[in-house]
This record gives sequence, structure tokens and C-alpha cells, in this order.
Amino acid sequence: MTAAPRSSIDPAEVERFSRIAAEWWDPKGKFAPLHKFNPVRLGFIRERALSHFSRDAAARRPFEGLALLDIGCGGGLLSEPMARLGFSVTGVDASERNIKTAMTHAEDGGLSIDYRASTAEALEAAGERFDLILNMEVIEHVADPGEFLRSCSRLLAPGGLMIVASLNRTLKAFALAKVGAEYILRWLPPGTHDWNRFIKPEEMRGFVADQKLGIEGPFGICFDPLSGQWFRSADSDVNYMMIVTRPG
Repeated sequence: MTAAPRSSIDPAEVERFSRIAAEWWDPKGKFAPLHKFNPVRLGFIRERALSHFSRDAAARRPFEGLALLDIGCGGGLLSEPMARLGFSVTGVDASERNIKTAMTHAEDGGLSIDYRASTAEALEAAGERFDLILNMEVIEHVADPGEFLRSCSRLLAPGGLMIVASLNRTLKAFALAKVGAEYILRWLPPGTHDWNRFIKPEEMRGFVADQKLGIEGPFGICFDPLSGQWFRSADSDVNYMMIVTRPG
């Protein structure tokens, strides 16, 4: 009998997000911060993917023929716009409730997305490979972030690109992303994040130091309280993204 693949998922974190799975597509619900966050994430992803894969920015579906994995896809807030841009999208989440929400919303929108209740480790064991992997705000919720990132990196096809987004473990992030966002502004349900599990950019680099990969960043993202908008910034003390590439 073949042993089941190991998993870095944290069951408590999966259950936490499963309880509010029905609210993924409510822009005024518990995931409202992600709806506001999405435009800057999508802009960054599109820009980096166009450059990396040498695609035509003027094309309606510039990424036709490329396979994308949205790991920890939740309700599909990133999977759907990526599918509209031409990617063949696989959305994977450990929560079956999240996947059911994502599937229903995609079907209602006439989108064909391969949603699965699974893990990165299971995909790796099956030998799957992807040109672009979105690993967005997931790594701080898994039990073993190093093994999770390494497993995701092994899913990259030669010449592939992975974008990782997380929260920096700084006092500024504790004040703004934990205390401010959860307990003062009530943007997120209390307990959504554990500051001790936030990941420093140098730790991210260390996780894949032996994997023969390229890694760039951090690329900061900040919130402007006056406009209510997120924007890219040189400040990576709270939210940031990293770029991981596999040589062709």
C-alpha cells in the first residue's frame, strides 16, 4: 500500500476558515479586506507574469497555454480573474467548504476552473507541475512553513514562476496587522492571524536556499487610510510579496 503524502496543513486553521467559507464573495463580509487588497495583488501578478513569460499585454487572454496553481485558493478570489486572463487554473484548498463555495461561484460565472480539496504535498506526490503558482497569504497559516514552501517550489515547471505573499514578523506588523486590523478596526475576525507565525523575508529565503531557485524581493504593499486603497511600496514591514523562479 502506498503511504499517504505528508501534509503541512494545520487542521485548526482549516477549520477557522471553513466556518466562514460562505462569506468569501461578500465584499462587505468577513473577507472585505481581501476584496480591497485584490486589485494591487492582481496588478502585481499580471505585470510579473507578462514579463516572465514574454506575453502580449494588449491581448485579451495573454496567458493561454499556461498552467496556474492557486494554492490555498479559498473561495477563488484570485483563481477567477486568472482564468479570465487565459490561464488553465487549478485551485487547491484544504477546506472542502471553501472549495464548494469556489466551485459554485465559478459555475455561476461560466468559468471552468479545476477546484480540488487537496494539498501541495498531494499534488507533488502525483507529479503535477505548473508554470505559475500563486501562494498568497497562506504560508503563515500552515504547520510547517518551510516544508510547505519547498513542496510548492517542487511543483514549479522548468522556467516557472511562483509569487508568495505573507506578513512580516515585525512590531509594526503586530501593531497594524494583528492588533489594529483584528481588535481596533475589526477588519478581520479576532484570532485570524498569529503574529508568531508571520514570516520574515530572510526566513523565506532560507526555506528554499538549497533548492537551486531564484528569489527576489521583498516587494512591499501598504494601506492608505485616507483613500482606503492598497498600493505597492518600498515598505515591506507589514505586507510583502516575494518572487521565486525555477531555471528553464
